[in-house]
Amino acid sequence: MSKKKNNFLKEFFKERKTVGAIKPSSKSLAKKMLKHIDFETEKVIVEFGPGTGVFTREIIDKMRDDAILYVFELHEPFFIKLKKEFEENKQVKIINDSAVNVREYISADNYENADVIISSLPLTNFDQKLTMRILKSAEIALKKNGKYIQFQYSLNAKKILNKIFDSIDLQFTINNLPPAFVYTCIKK
Repeated sequence: MSKKKNNFLKEFFKERKTVGAIKPSSKSLAKKMLKHIDFETEKVIVEFGPGTGVFTREIIDKMRDDAILYVFELHEPFFIKLKKEFEENKQVKIINDSAVNVREYISADNYENADVIISSLPLTNFDQKLTMRILKSAEIALKKNGKYIQFQYSLNAKKILNKIFDSIDLQFTINNLPPAFVYTCIKK
């Protein structure tokens, strides 16, 4: 097992509340997560719970030159790693704070709303009150017809996502360990 994967597994066992997987997400899952994002038009992009940055790197490769990416990571070891990796990139803001506070950060930079939010947060690891606060904060932060894209390892999140968003497209990828469901939700 590589040192990178071994460290990820170690963090999973140490911090089960904030680290929701036993290994980083696959390229296949990243492709499904970003499939419905129009990187030609989306300017304000937010990522919740990037872990080691698998999706973060893909987003940066695809986003336009005047776009900005807000990355929220609470788990200190992952935050430090991401901060160091992306410290030279002026389009990326690595934030060690709760996703609940997303609106504060985008407003502080004079943006009215986010165009899209990508989330890898392990919602089923949180109590329902916190999950609702995170999802409601995401919904408030999004522009009209903005997208909230979330992956989970079960269908448990569908019911709570339906309470917040009107439209949900559900996809499944077996090419991830464990296999994952991708929810693409639209704010009306």
